Amino acid sequence: MRAGCTSTVRSPRGSDGGGVDSDRHARRIVPRTGRESQRPVTDVSAPTPAAVQAAGASAPLAPPAPAPGAAERRRYDRSIVEGPLRSAVWKIAWPTMLTNIIGGLQGIVDHALVGHLVGFKGNAAIGVAWQIFIIVIVFISSLFTGMGVLVARFAGAGDHEKVDRTVYQAFITAIGLSLFIISPLGYFAAPRLLDLVNAAPAVKAEALPFLRIMFVFSAGMMVFFMLGGALRSAGDARTPMILGIALTVLNLVLNIVFIEGIGPIPEFGTTGAAIGTCIASGIVGIYSLYKLLAGGWVVSFPRGQSYAPDWTIIRSLFRFGLPTGIQGIAMNIGGVFMLAFIGSVAQGAQAQAAFAISYSQLFSLITWTSVGLMGAAAAVAGQNLGASHPERADAAVHVAARFGVAGAVFIGAFFLFLPRQMLAVFGMNDPVVVEIGTQLLRVLSVSGLFITVALTYTGGLQGTGDTKSPLYISVISQIMVPLGICFVIRQTSTLDPIDIWIAILVGHITRCALSVVRFNQGQWRNIAVDIGEKAR
Repeated sequence: MRAGCTSTVRSPRGSDGGGVDSDRHARRIVPRTGRESQRPVTDVSAPTPAAVQAAGASAPLAPPAPAPGAAERRRYDRSIVEGPLRSAVWKIAWPTMLTNIIGGLQGIVDHALVGHLVGFKGNAAIGVAWQIFIIVIVFISSLFTGMGVLVARFAGAGDHEKVDRTVYQAFITAIGLSLFIISPLGYFAAPRLLDLVNAAPAVKAEALPFLRIMFVFSAGMMVFFMLGGALRSAGDARTPMILGIALTVLNLVLNIVFIEGIGPIPEFGTTGAAIGTCIASGIVGIYSLYKLLAGGWVVSFPRGQSYAPDWTIIRSLFRFGLPTGIQGIAMNIGGVFMLAFIGSVAQGAQAQAAFAISYSQLFSLITWTSVGLMGAAAAVAGQNLGASHPERADAAVHVAARFGVAGAVFIGAFFLFLPRQMLAVFGMNDPVVVEIGTQLLRVLSVSGLFITVALTYTGGLQGTGDTKSPLYISVISQIMVPLGICFVIRQTSTLDPIDIWIAILVGHITRCALSVVRFNQGQWRNIAVDIGEKAR
């Protein structure tokens, strides 16, 4: 891994600072070290006391003329860059963790409903379809990682004009990709993608309509993910939590209606889960779009300037986000091949059902909690780097990792001691499925400790602009290591489910070690970010 693998975006002169003299206040957002990093950060648009005193000595006092747009100027939460780090990390983390856990519980309810109505083939269908669809989500969401790098850095510097420009350009780019590329390609490629993962005929019959609906109507989900990332990077994690809870409640109600059927609405079974998800995300997406246009949140669409694509910003989104997209695609392609290995063992359908419940649903209680801490680490580290506090950025990631380990120990205890009871919630009563699922949950009780640390340090790297290192680490630890182990065992012996579970554990351990080492090297301190002047 090269030490200089991170991208540096050289900035032209800064923007006009929201109506303040641009020549005086333009700056590059470049981290400072030494004593400079310890100086308190002030609002870049506010005059210093010395300047006020000097002005008063040479001219009569008069009320200052309000700067254009001053009434709309928003102040970001400065406690993230000036207050206690544990509070700063927790302030971003807990709403995100709660949102993810509630969302995960909604997925659990979906699986429970489908499991009782359709059987384990329905559970396997949803698990396989989501494993494929998540590749698309991760790629488009990579733009939101690039957006998060820019938003956190600019919010740390107090530059709301650049924050809003970045959010708008991320929105139009993601919507364009979703509507004009992902939807048509996904619809026609769905059958071949299911063949790629060795989906059994009965599983494929359930999964195909589910997957096609998710591909075609993904735009609402894209808006939700984009907005959540923007708000969290700007320091507001509570609004995404409220939206996430609303989405989950809508999703739950609609899925019950469409999965089981109520009144004149027929029973759709597995397909009903996709219908409910898309309608719910569409409703929340439309509301979010209205709020971005009307204002009132800490981020919004810019006003009084061009709404055309800004290719400087879009290039920055791809520069920082594309490595994350490639990383996500590579990891999920690795997951698809892992599903193929699982499907190739004796009693493959039962093993895929166990994997869909134990890994895709129950293990998400750890991974989605860790993803919340990953987002907190990225936001707090990015904002502090933007505010020229690299030491605080470093410490914030260590704090997030400690929170993650505590959560993984708590959840892992249930996996270790109550695996059969947890599987029973999903209607898993097939003895083979229960036995395989119990094996997997006990391995995951250990694996969770390593993946939570890996994800928090990944957040620290990505939030500060080093998005290439996590890509290389993930290719090694999530593809080469576990798939290599499975391939060697299958070539030299008989591949059993427990061999696959151990390979997953080894991959998580590898990812944890490499992520910690790379972050501690500190190359992220030297990454500069800017997007240039706004279009007139």
